[in-house]
Amino acid sequence: MKKVNLSSVVISGIIATSAMTMMMLAAPLMGMPKMNISKMLGNVMGNNEILGWMTHFVIGIVLAFIYGAIFFRKFNQKGWLDGILYSILPFLAAQLMVMPMMMVINGMSFTSGIFSGSIIMAMGSLIGHIIFGAVLGTIYKNS
Repeated sequence: MKKVNLSSVVISGIIATSAMTMMMLAAPLMGMPKMNISKMLGNVMGNNEILGWMTHFVIGIVLAFIYGAIFFRKFNQKGWLDGILYSILPFLAAQLMVMPMMMVINGMSFTSGIFSGSIIMAMGSLIGHIIFGAVLGTIYKNS
């Protein structure tokens, strides 16, 4: 079995996370609500937005590692398409587990976080994850 290429993991994880982040920052320009992942993650870490940004990128690299270690090996290795298919898994995990837990941490009900509590926010998250997956699959395959 072929080993995971760690340089491909780091490069593709950083670039894919950067692409997703650019979409999130541009969301208000497209009529979508502001998506401030660094603030949300930072709130859990003592209101430290820098730690939130670092965590956001570490999560992207970890997701790239999982893609390279499991998904890339098991599927057709078609690049962007496999990346998009893979991106549905972290999207669902974020919407069904992470966001509800974030709501509980912030004193709200667990169910208020399911699918970000809003179809518009959930769709924005889906678009961001699809961009992440497409870029991840393309960069990982070609590096």
